[in-house]
Amino acid sequence: MTEGVEIVVPTRLRFLLSPRDRPRGARRMDFDADATVGHLIQAAGVPLTEVGRLRLDGAAVPPSARPYPGSTIEVDEVERPQPLPPGGFLLDVGLGALARRLRLLGLDVAWSNDADDPDLVVRATTEDRVLLTQDRRLLMRRALPRGALVRGSHPDDQLADVLDRFAPEPAPLTRCTACGGSLAPVAKEEVAHLLEPATRRSYEEFVRCASCARVYWHGAHAARIEAMIRRATGR
Repeated sequence: MTEGVEIVVPTRLRFLLSPRDRPRGARRMDFDADATVGHLIQAAGVPLTEVGRLRLDGAAVPPSARPYPGSTIEVDEVERPQPLPPGGFLLDVGLGALARRLRLLGLDVAWSNDADDPDLVVRATTEDRVLLTQDRRLLMRRALPRGALVRGSHPDDQLADVLDRFAPEPAPLTRCTACGGSLAPVAKEEVAHLLEPATRRSYEEFVRCASCARVYWHGAHAARIEAMIRRATGR
């Protein structure tokens, strides 16, 4: 019988393996003469977006290297922080709450509640964005230039993971939470007709989105938003 290939992953990536392989942090794969190191790692359940340095029997190799029967592939987790591409972030449909939090921090975030996987890959490519998702199969698409698997089940935990991974420079309350457009001060008289009577009486300073024209003010929800920003940025 042909010897297999052993894939060894670090503790922080063990959750990507099948339950039976997680305790020892390794998976034995059948040897395939046509399979590269990268192919075998993804077949084991680990997207290459989550992978850093690779070693084949102790020697550093690229994902395109080819193993041989009985070899061992050691996987390091991707180094943090990673550089953020010029286009910013693109989030899949399941991460709407995270998109809002990132926009509250003033980060460039694209999100749509009806984008399918091919659309996301195309947009990530054409707009030079990194795709954030919790769908590991989406991250394994060959055409996707950059991606990251978001950790955590709660939006606050997801936010902490993204900030740790990319270390972006926040500019809180400078972007529209609805569309991600930039916010700019606007005179009260220009937007008074859009406001409820109580809002007109209580507030004097407003900002408006340059893209969708949505109007914002420092309302009753501001304390909750500012607390979230402090937790996320330490400021």
